[in-house]
Amino acid sequence: MEKVAVFVDVQNIYYTTRNTYNCNFNYSAFWAEATKGREVVGAFAYAIDRGDEKQRQFQNILKRIGFEVKLKPFIQRSDGSAKGDWDVGITLDVMDYASQVDVIVLASGDGDFDMLLDRASSKHGTSTEVYGVPQLTATSLIHAANRYFPIDASLLMNKQP
Repeated sequence: MEKVAVFVDVQNIYYTTRNTYNCNFNYSAFWAEATKGREVVGAFAYAIDRGDEKQRQFQNILKRIGFEVKLKPFIQRSDGSAKGDWDVGITLDVMDYASQVDVIVLASGDGDFDMLLDRASSKHGTSTEVYGVPQLTATSLIHAANRYFPIDASLLMNKQP
């Protein structure tokens, strides 16, 4: 049985699915697809913590599915912009797990991760898979992955009102 580690860039997936489809990502369907017939060695969902109740409920759903939820505080800058980026944390965790698994699954469209997938594959022989919204997934990330899975209707929940 293949060993897999799953990494989800929650903010990226939330905004790309919402902006493209006006829907939410179906984490249960994703879990079922990405882990089918595989032994899950680690599964992480990286999110920003705004401290509200609706967000805590969502985090509990992710935990029930099987994810370890990693949180960073939401930072509002004085100019009105916001900061909340997990790129370094995701990178460190992927490299920690790359030697322990056969497959790395990354749910994100962020092109910053293309070099990470190349390195995990070349250094550890790990196969890499990316799930992302086709219109908003960096071409470089698609090419860096051994397999690319477009987020489509099968991985979405009902449309938001």
